[in-house]
Amino acid sequence: MKKICVIFRKSPIGNTSSREGLDFAMLSASFEQEVSIIFTDEAVLHLLPEQQPELVGSKDYLSTFKALSLYDIETVLVCRDSAVQFGITAKDFNFEAELASEKHIQTLIQQANEVVVY
Repeated sequence: MKKICVIFRKSPIGNTSSREGLDFAMLSASFEQEVSIIFTDEAVLHLLPEQQPELVGSKDYLSTFKALSLYDIETVLVCRDSAVQFGITAKDFNFEAELASEKHIQTLIQQANEVVVY
């Protein structure tokens, strides 16, 4: 089984890369790959509840993140430093994820067979 780490770095609004990354993660998991997800930089904004991307012309894919566990994607990490930078705490998360230190994230990346950044 291949270990795949998907890193989200961009804001949920204004680009399609996050949707593509989510599709890639779920597709990989459906083929029995061990997928882990990391949110860092502006991507931590994905975790905020009650977003309405359709108001700015984007499709609402953000609620799909709640389905990660259905695809056996159990490792979902959020860069603690990025969360602090945007004033986000674990209580704010819209779906299950774990705040993680840079060291923890680096260890996960090093253990992966493949790392994909969106």
